[in-house]
Amino acid sequence: MVAGLGIVDREPKAYAGASQRGLSEETWQSMTANYWLVKTEPSTYSWETLVRDKQARWDGVRNFEARNNLRAMKKDDLVFCYHSGEGKEIVGIAKVVKEGYADPTAKEGDWCAVDLAPVKTLVRPVTLATLKADKALADLAVVRKPRISVVKILAPEFVRILALAETKL
Repeated sequence: MVAGLGIVDREPKAYAGASQRGLSEETWQSMTANYWLVKTEPSTYSWETLVRDKQARWDGVRNFEARNNLRAMKKDDLVFCYHSGEGKEIVGIAKVVKEGYADPTAKEGDWCAVDLAPVKTLVRPVTLATLKADKALADLAVVRKPRISVVKILAPEFVRILALAETKL
């Protein structure tokens, strides 16, 4: 469990520790979640637009690694929304409301889309400079792989970013 938030990594070693604390595999699975970060150009589709729209299809991803990450998203996974280009900061938290399906904007190829809904605007946006300066976030995919538009976030990273954002769920 991470920072008392009921967040547990989906790693086998995490379940081994949970079983020692008397949790069944079913209980452990229900407590686990995946965490993600998606990038968007605010001039194209901003966090504020997602909040106004209440739900949106996340499509147009044309990178194989990012596509595979979209396919791995599950309903109710939490997703940081990151403004790339202008701003370069995490500004909000969304959740997956519809798992991966064929991207209707793709003219050819095997591309994927998901539907997201806003959960919460961060109290304090977390800039790319802040992410890079934080030693606990040194391995964060958004820092290591800046060109990938959909990346996985580990539970401890998610909790740390929430703390930097002075935001509670």
